[in-house]
Amino acid sequence: MHDAHVAAPHAADPTLVLLTVEEAARRLSIGRTTCFRLIGSGQLESVPIGHLRRVPADAVHDFLARLREANRPTSITA
Repeated sequence: MHDAHVAAPHAADPTLVLLTVEEAARRLSIGRTTCFRLIGSGQLESVPIGHLRRVPADAVHDFLARLREANRPTSITA
């Protein structure tokens, strides 16, 4: 008998509308603390649901798009 690695059923579910902070952090390849810092600064959108904090899945994409735009090299025209 061998042990198989079993991921959580929702771990990589692209159909999720809301993500936990941990799931959002995993998608961004950052730590949980950094993710909370981005949320606290308003750079990453989140919503409260009761006592929970959730990140809309599209907010992760929006954050990445803004980050990429801010770090895009500017072209120099003569």
